[in-house]
Amino acid sequence: MLGIIGNPSYPSYQVFLSAGIAALITGLLMPLFIKLMQHEQIGQQIRADGPERHLVKQGTPTMGGVVMLVGIVLTCWLMASWEPELVLVMVATLATGSLGLLDDIESVAHGRSLGLTPSQKMIGLIIISVTFCLVAVNHTGIAPTIAFPGGFSVNLGFLTTTLALGGASIKIPWLYVIFVFLLMAGLSNAVNLTDGLDGLAGGCAMVVMIMMAMVAFRYDKLDLAVFAATVGGSCLGFLWHNCYPASIFMGDTGSLALGAAFAALAVMTKTEVTSLVMGGLFVIEALSVIIQVASFKLTGKRVFLMAPIHHHFEKKGWSETKVVIRFWIVSGMFAALGFALYFQLG
Repeated sequence: MLGIIGNPSYPSYQVFLSAGIAALITGLLMPLFIKLMQHEQIGQQIRADGPERHLVKQGTPTMGGVVMLVGIVLTCWLMASWEPELVLVMVATLATGSLGLLDDIESVAHGRSLGLTPSQKMIGLIIISVTFCLVAVNHTGIAPTIAFPGGFSVNLGFLTTTLALGGASIKIPWLYVIFVFLLMAGLSNAVNLTDGLDGLAGGCAMVVMIMMAMVAFRYDKLDLAVFAATVGGSCLGFLWHNCYPASIFMGDTGSLALGAAFAALAVMTKTEVTSLVMGGLFVIEALSVIIQVASFKLTGKRVFLMAPIHHHFEKKGWSETKVVIRFWIVSGMFAALGFALYFQLG
């Protein structure tokens, strides 16, 4: 099915227009959602052990990721043809966003900054990532390999089980399934950890998704390029309302979905390794938490003043806007480096 507005004769126009439409839809719908959240008194629960100046954000409307996902779906409906690759990436994104929505609802319902338990989240991510991987390999023909800059690649499909079900065979490349789970769960949680300052996660995700749109376009996957541009545009529309001081937060609904969309695009364009460079800022945020926890458990000392690392710089006296803008710059540098390395995949 061809998108209502999409025209394959002008693919670059289609990609750029998708970003603009997604930004417009998200930006225009968000005020209505903010009013709804305010009317229902649904607001963000701020962690008590966070920076003191964040306590004023208590009660700020949350779950803005719902509107972002609506903008993404509507724009893709208008601009893309729903090929199997796009359907698969979209389903993975919406499923992970739904997991995040459950987490947000649980958090609001119980009046605490934590929603679902870590094990509940992990079970959900396992189901989503494993299903995504198996469909990608068996239905869309994705090879269970990972490519490194310089033309070197590793085959993770050598340990594969083939099951016969109703006349059809299903290949289960165990090592690649585990890798995709780690990638999707890791990036989803990394974006979630980054979402701690007004505009931080949304701005960084927007930069990364622009680069992923360029990768997908060069990979000759127009529908995936439209999807990536749409996600980036949705982030842009969200930032209008999320810039300091934020009128709404994306919640886990948005952050988990953004991470899953990033990971799914990486798998479908075979840029699993370079995507980790493009999303280097997210990786650093996640590593800062791992290092902090490991150091405290092993030595009783903390490496950072507070983790994730954006709070460390707040504690050092940087203003929230300074941290956000500088992290945007760092994210852009990582994204550009990853895109350059993409041309070395061979």
